[in-house]
Amino acid sequence: MNAVLEVKNLRKEYGETVAVDGVSFTVGKNEIVGLLGPNGAGKTTTINMVLGVLEPSGGSIAIEGIDVRTRRSEAMQRTNFAAVYAQLPGNLRVRESLTVFGHIYRVDDLKMRIAEVLKEFELEKFADTKVGLLSSGEQARVSLAKAMLNKPRLLLLDEPTASLDPSTARAIREKIRAFAKSGEGGVLWTSHNMLEVEMVCDRVLFLSHGKILLEGNPKTLAAEHGKKNLEELFITVAREPLSLELEK
Repeated sequence: MNAVLEVKNLRKEYGETVAVDGVSFTVGKNEIVGLLGPNGAGKTTTINMVLGVLEPSGGSIAIEGIDVRTRRSEAMQRTNFAAVYAQLPGNLRVRESLTVFGHIYRVDDLKMRIAEVLKEFELEKFADTKVGLLSSGEQARVSLAKAMLNKPRLLLLDEPTASLDPSTARAIREKIRAFAKSGEGGVLWTSHNMLEVEMVCDRVLFLSHGKILLEGNPKTLAAEHGKKNLEELFITVAREPLSLELEK
């Protein structure tokens, strides 16, 4: 099976409000897929259902063929998550925090694995520093180190570089691309930074009102719809999604 993640007819309702409306897509091995759209489009709701945090109203989610609804623990062992807004406990030292999450994910040879990620993300000198005392860029590296602890097959990233300076954001992007290209995993990435999306993603999905409106190569999709760049296409999706539906 080449699909790390397979989502079919996914739906989430809150009373009469439909947040996600029949969404279907895949993330392949060694692929970075951008999940794009304006605030309220359903991106974070979709990610939370993939993570098993929210129960879908309908549809199915499979991670390496494992159904999240019926075999959640097994599926989650293959998954991890990072976002700049989902900070790790500030009162724990970096090594302590990684140890806690390593036990949650049942990581084998945990001490050795923590040493590996501390080195990979240049965090060795911060190992005994409380997370809350680190800069935003350093905390972002700790969060990504946590997300890599269990060597996930599916990495979910919700605005992973938001509020980071350009140098730190570039370093984070390079780490994520290296992860996607070097192993068996895939990445689902949300971002409002369209330049970043063009640099990082192999394929993008545009959500509007809980539905996938557009899908394609981020380097060519804008021109296919008569827009000069991905940012202009994003603005159109946010303001005039009906005009793009009529083009299809």
